Amino acid sequence: MSEITRRKFLGASLIGGATILAGGLPRLVSATERSTSSFTIGGDLNVNRLGFGAMRLTGEGIWGWPPDRENAKKVLKRALDLGVNLIDTADAYGPEVSELLIAEALHPYPKGLVIATKGGLTRPGPGQWVPDCRPQHLTEAIDKSLKRLKVDRIDVYQLHTVDRHVPIEESLGAIKAARDAGKIRHVGLSNVDVKEIERARKVVPIVSIQNRYNISDRDSEDVLKYCEKEKMGFLPWAPIGGSGHGALSRSNSLEEEAKRRNVTSVQLGLAWLLWKSPVMLPIPGTSKIEHLEQNMAAAKIQLSDDEWKKIESARA
Repeated sequence: MSEITRRKFLGASLIGGATILAGGLPRLVSATERSTSSFTIGGDLNVNRLGFGAMRLTGEGIWGWPPDRENAKKVLKRALDLGVNLIDTADAYGPEVSELLIAEALHPYPKGLVIATKGGLTRPGPGQWVPDCRPQHLTEAIDKSLKRLKVDRIDVYQLHTVDRHVPIEESLGAIKAARDAGKIRHVGLSNVDVKEIERARKVVPIVSIQNRYNISDRDSEDVLKYCEKEKMGFLPWAPIGGSGHGALSRSNSLEEEAKRRNVTSVQLGLAWLLWKSPVMLPIPGTSKIEHLEQNMAAAKIQLSDDEWKKIESARA
């Protein structure tokens, strides 16, 4: 599996609930608009729709500790300051490092913070991802994630991939057993198609799907539509494209649309995701506070449907 890759509008626009308009001027957000900025996962976990992906807090190649461990913890704390209450991670990020950093920075966790983690991919080396969804491995992985995160129950535990050597029913059997034992609250899936989701739902209720999706890569459009129909959360990984923070800026047409509105192409791409679907829960990740603040400001961009449709056609 190829390496998974995953952005300064501050002050009143973030803290005071203002919205960035096309010309860069703020206005107050109405109560109706605020009501669409959250989503309830599994019927009981209410989250702000723009979350944070903690993969890029690790070292190069998503391997080992970051060069500046304290900075990584500052990024996590700043994310919460900016309204993030959904953090996505996995045991494979580091490996283990991302989960450990989250606990170091944020435990004891504030009320309402939802931490979603994943298991089923192993890391023999930097940039390498090898599936292992055997029931025994997943059972052990869940217990280790509980310990690293310092929790008694994981809010959302996601099967990180489908192991072509292990039937998905067997993999999810182990996750269901952990859920029945009270170790997991809700179950999600990652890197799956619609048929695999339907097979999985025969084993255990599924509340969320995490597939690659952004304005330039919509191969999982059918999965997104399925999630809308079934009221399941859709967490797009690589929401700003691949290869780092500025990936979407390589789209000249998207860059032009962004400049016209005094925002960045990354912000516009994230805001488009939020407009695209009410079940969309983007989780952009970064190791820099400046990029984090830019990412979070994207949630305040408000354009008309016609404008969003024009931007939608400006895919790379």
